[in-house]
Amino acid sequence: MTDLCIDLDDVRAAARRIDGVAHRTPVLTSTSVDRILGAKVFFKCENLQKVGAFKFRGAMNTVAQLTDDELARGVATHSSGNPAAALALAAAERGARARIVMPTTAPAVKKAAVEGYGAEITFCEPSLEARETTLASIVANDGCVEVHPFDEPRVIAGQGTAAMELLDQTDALEAVLTPVGGGGLLSGSAIVVTESAGDAKVWGCEPAGADDAFRSLELGAIQPSIDPDTIADGLLTSLGEHTFAIIRDRVVGIVTVSEAAIVDAMRLVWERMKIVIEPSAAVPVAVLLERRNAIDASRIGVVLSGGNVDLARLPWSRK
Repeated sequence: MTDLCIDLDDVRAAARRIDGVAHRTPVLTSTSVDRILGAKVFFKCENLQKVGAFKFRGAMNTVAQLTDDELARGVATHSSGNPAAALALAAAERGARARIVMPTTAPAVKKAAVEGYGAEITFCEPSLEARETTLASIVANDGCVEVHPFDEPRVIAGQGTAAMELLDQTDALEAVLTPVGGGGLLSGSAIVVTESAGDAKVWGCEPAGADDAFRSLELGAIQPSIDPDTIADGLLTSLGEHTFAIIRDRVVGIVTVSEAAIVDAMRLVWERMKIVIEPSAAVPVAVLLERRNAIDASRIGVVLSGGNVDLARLPWSRK
């Protein structure tokens, strides 16, 4: 295995650091869902995490390590939703200012959440270049500490704590599935599972309309996410150098699924388990619905990454 930016000890340290601040989310099961998916599936409910997503783990682990001088300067990031809310709340927990760059196309429910946590939003055009340029200007002018939304070792270690809890709450998992956008959750999970769960395999799950991580793994180099087309708005970002290195080293593969399967998976969880998940969180469930043969396992852990969805715009209501 190659040298990577974090190891299991970093995730353990993150778990201690965020203990009592982040929620230890439940793992739920459903007999009817197991029957439909053809496996015993354990759902790690990060939709019930603070800010409604696993992102709070990485943001809190990062902000918890800032010096007093850095906290006084405040933090800044760019994000279309969950990382923004996570950093806003983590900063508020430590009394720091948060500046967030968001594209104008970000979901209204996620814009409202960021504002609700007290962050200052600067809107920009919906492109990675616009986001990065706007953020760079804010950092240069205000002296804020930039926190990368996913390709930052402290963030990756924090995200890995979800998988660490999942393994502690279950027995003998054969596979762990997470969605993949920028790769923070998948890479953090891969570190934990491959270093502490025996022969269990880690799979990334991605929309076919935003398959840059799949292409990156296939081609052995980071492929940009260009004009992604998916309702899974949390999975639009390309992999980073740190996350790609871990995924290439520790992840068995990435499975892509159709938009129809994502919608069906989201609705299945809603109807059978009575919990709300966002489209990005539904992608691993969609893999088990549409591409079940790709996952050779009968005891499967799935990280439900978030639950921030606009209930006035449910995808099946637009059919």
